[in-house]
Amino acid sequence: MGKIKLGAIDTRGPKNWDKAEIKAETQKIIEEITAYQKILSASKKRSVLLILQGMDAAGKDGTVRNIFKGINPTSCRVAAFKKPTELEFSHDFLWRVHQVVPKNGEIVVFNRSHYEDILVPTVEGYINNDIIEKRYTHINDFEELLEDHGTTIIKCYLHVSKDEQLERLSERLNNPYKFWKHNDGDWDTREKWDDYMAVYENIFDKCDKIPWNIIPADRNWVKVYSVAKLLRDALVDMNLEWPKLETERFTDKII
Repeated sequence: MGKIKLGAIDTRGPKNWDKAEIKAETQKIIEEITAYQKILSASKKRSVLLILQGMDAAGKDGTVRNIFKGINPTSCRVAAFKKPTELEFSHDFLWRVHQVVPKNGEIVVFNRSHYEDILVPTVEGYINNDIIEKRYTHINDFEELLEDHGTTIIKCYLHVSKDEQLERLSERLNNPYKFWKHNDGDWDTREKWDDYMAVYENIFDKCDKIPWNIIPADRNWVKVYSVAKLLRDALVDMNLEWPKLETERFTDKII
């Protein structure tokens, strides 16, 4: 794959998609995910890690809410990564991440991820470049380790435009039902938009052993469909099977 340039990628998705058709197809895909998740949970041989990255108001929470509304919560988790705690800072940067990766039979969604430990310190400049460069290598090795253990990793960048982000952040200041989403820091981060885009493009280039999916995020129905399809396709590719009966007792009871 050539170097990804975010400025050259449409944030709205294909112009010829019909909204009603795509939403109907999305519902079918979500039902398929729910069915495959039951087999994944029962077989306990594989797992899925869905990584959602994106700028503030890109729609990470909404993506999770829409796709996983029918999933059994006993085998699906969401892990969110914010500023490391004092305890987390005292360990290597992947320590807190490794503790919440999926076990066999689980789907885990990272709402932000270990990539924040490259993004924020690079833009804010509080970790030197030598350490940052090593983190790219550590992340590649970490993800390879997870895949070797049977975890399928799906990496998505929710690609929202700066204009659309402004509209969504402004709504959080004007709509009482969205006041709770407002964070002063989101506006501070917005001022460094170009810096974040540059670091993201560097991440896409240096951590591409598992490919990145650039998801148009200006239209929510396009975003949800695109991520759901990736997840469904990954589950299909696993060739999941219901586990066999592991006993020979009571077979005379079979009706």
